[in-house]
Amino acid sequence: MTKLSVNINKIATIRNARGGNMPDVLKAAIDCELFGAQGITVHPRPDERHIRYSDVYEIYPLIKTEFNIEGNPIPQFIDLVIEVKPAQVTLVPDAHDTITSNAGWDTKKNMSFLKEIVSEFKSHGIRTSVFVDPDIEMVHYAAETGTDRIELYTEAYALQYLHDRIKAISPYVEASKVATKNGLGINAGHDLDLNNLWYLVRTIPEVLEVSIGHALVSEALYLGLEKTIKLYLQQLQ
Repeated sequence: MTKLSVNINKIATIRNARGGNMPDVLKAAIDCELFGAQGITVHPRPDERHIRYSDVYEIYPLIKTEFNIEGNPIPQFIDLVIEVKPAQVTLVPDAHDTITSNAGWDTKKNMSFLKEIVSEFKSHGIRTSVFVDPDIEMVHYAAETGTDRIELYTEAYALQYLHDRIKAISPYVEASKVATKNGLGINAGHDLDLNNLWYLVRTIPEVLEVSIGHALVSEALYLGLEKTIKLYLQQLQ
């Protein structure tokens, strides 16, 4: 079964919009696990517009499943990850002012940099994942970095899903074949929701983990957090 890691950034966004501690991000992380999530994902950015670096330190001791920290490996981020030592770090090439992740790594161009960062994290016993587009060449070069996994950037799939799901999934199938051939684990994330998730994991059963935040939290506004997480878990079964 593909594991569900709930990204709680959006909960932090709501908290930060008003100040104070409502909703309580730490309680949300605990509750997501209580409701069945097999992991918690956070993506701290330098401006701390949602998850704060202090949140990461406070959440980690509370997590009983897997903790995944994702972000651009700038020095501050690297120091945070090494100090916290989560189960997994996902490297994402975010510009400092981007609203959300909008592209995978050019693993060929950034080969030397990624290889160094991956080696550093793995030396501390942290599983690494590199965020990539469903591009065969980028997957090949990701494998050369020494990373344990890739995370397939699924926005293109989600955008095209309603129009032609077979065409939408095709590049992801091919990228997954290359990843598996090169010994890479496969994660997936971005714009996955209750409509398109089931088809992805049934067509690419090699996907080990999906990281979902925006859609899940948005749907929880109508359905409630516990029911929404259980619906996602049903999709993954």
